[in-house]
Amino acid sequence: MKKLLIATGGGDCPGLNAVIRGICKRAKKEKDWEVYGSREAFNGVYSDPPEIIKLTKKKIAGIHVKGGTILKTTNKADPLHFPVKDENGNVKFVDRTNVLADRIKELGFDAVINIGGDGSQKISQALFKHGLNIVGVPKTIDNDLSATDMTFGFQTAVQIASDSLDKLVTTAESHHRVMIMEVMGRDAGWIALHTAISGGAEICLIPEIPYDIKKLVEKIQSRYDKGRGFVIIVIAEGAKAKEGTIVSHAGDEGSRHVRLGGVAYQLTQQLKDAGITAEIRETVLGHVQRGGTPSAFDRVLASLFGVKAFEMVANGEFGKMVSFKNNDFIAVPLEEATKDYNFVKKDSFIVKGAKDLGITFGD
Repeated sequence: MKKLLIATGGGDCPGLNAVIRGICKRAKKEKDWEVYGSREAFNGVYSDPPEIIKLTKKKIAGIHVKGGTILKTTNKADPLHFPVKDENGNVKFVDRTNVLADRIKELGFDAVINIGGDGSQKISQALFKHGLNIVGVPKTIDNDLSATDMTFGFQTAVQIASDSLDKLVTTAESHHRVMIMEVMGRDAGWIALHTAISGGAEICLIPEIPYDIKKLVEKIQSRYDKGRGFVIIVIAEGAKAKEGTIVSHAGDEGSRHVRLGGVAYQLTQQLKDAGITAEIRETVLGHVQRGGTPSAFDRVLASLFGVKAFEMVANGEFGKMVSFKNNDFIAVPLEEATKDYNFVKKDSFIVKGAKDLGITFGD
């Protein structure tokens, strides 16, 4: 029997379990493949003894409707920058992709499917260069991979954010308040942009378009001057003023990433300093956007990503990532998949359309 290993790395995301199930369901048709999962990304491979789970029919039954990942995940075990403490207790980062690739081969795996975002697929590319038979599946709620039209998890995150925004509108209107809702989006503002359009926000602030606080004040004052009496603002966690910086905090030990969050509170102070006298309230959605049941769209997309990923393994199409392009599922080279980041373009139709709907970006 041939052995396939699945890993889920980086942040959790609605639809991960649907991908795992899709891979296993498709693999079962071939009769000569066994599918296993590594606990917490590739930590399960590093562990001694290895924490490897055989993905039986019972293990995957009904998991497509569940959020999170049955394999668990982590963003602190990047083999390209693996955290190691020196003799003084200081953490330094070393490249362990060759060790990881050799270990997977020693464990007898014929192929690997790595489910993850931009960082995870860079790991996939490095492992492929070390001779590992690997296929990537794009996963991120931020929708920031340019080689695919859509990543699973994004639609669910937008739906969660939109449902929350709908609730904020009624309380904002009742109290004549400015409501600021902070959503995820470290470098790309797709969640904020789609949520602002779906929820009818007056202001949308995203990382790609630094905002002028004076423009925001003008928009807010115009709403109150007309007697409308409330304003809805959607802001991505990575947004910043033209004269400001991103709000960030030191990350956890073992992680190279800084933690974003709290920009909504910074914006409140900026608005007050600029003369806004209306009451302002903030809501930070945080990890609510990553959790819960995946939407129907994401279940379908993730399930078919899983089916396509196994077909690529069976056909020997290694060093590639599954991509959803023009309503079809194709394979793209990992090098191409990680080459360009999927930023919101300032001159795109979606930004222009948002502005035509009356949404201000502060530019």
